[in-house]
Amino acid sequence: MTETADWKNGARGHKFVASFSGGKDSTLALYKAMQVGEATGLIVMLEEEGQRSRSHGMPPELIQAQAESIGLPVYTAATSWTDYEKNFMILLAKAKSEGAEVLVTGDLDMPAHGCWHDRVTQNAGLQLGMPLWEMDHLEAVRQFIDLGFVTMLVTVNLSLGMREDDLGRVLTHEYVEELLARGIDPCGEGGEFHTTVIDGPIFRHPIPVRKGEIVRNGEYAFLPLELDKP
Repeated sequence: MTETADWKNGARGHKFVASFSGGKDSTLALYKAMQVGEATGLIVMLEEEGQRSRSHGMPPELIQAQAESIGLPVYTAATSWTDYEKNFMILLAKAKSEGAEVLVTGDLDMPAHGCWHDRVTQNAGLQLGMPLWEMDHLEAVRQFIDLGFVTMLVTVNLSLGMREDDLGRVLTHEYVEELLARGIDPCGEGGEFHTTVIDGPIFRHPIPVRKGEIVRNGEYAFLPLELDKP
């Protein structure tokens, strides 16, 4: 990172592409960047088979529904972890060729030095915008809820104080207080949980979802969500 870099305001006055998981942090970062810059699209990395997103395990049709409701195109690539950076760089190059000047991410706690996103954006000839960088975790969640976003817990780590009955719950101020009382970071930054956003101020309409059967895998439990088509 150069001394003049301003990650929190990197999207101001610029066209940007956003790294998007479909969860609360990337959505809040997208919202903040859209207030000061022009979004050109969303980058979503998929697992090798292309059936789920690599970050939050969301099916592509649900991601597409989010993007359509927001009104943005999606850049996707199916990739292994080994080829992740190479494929991410290909998508950055495509976004740049279509006008993006900045990559926006939803990171709160990225280190000031040795930041992966800083390195890949510099290699791609883009700037980096992280509107949530160094933001207080509780403040970020409170702001997200106050803005009117609706998000549902879809992954929980049972070894970090989360329970199966947390799955499917919507983040509210009351639920945040409960998480705090249980000693859990309400942002889930320690890997306690992941969420899927289904409505909010940048959505033209809510995303209709259908809950699947809870799946256990070691210390994790997952609630599959599918797009509830009419």
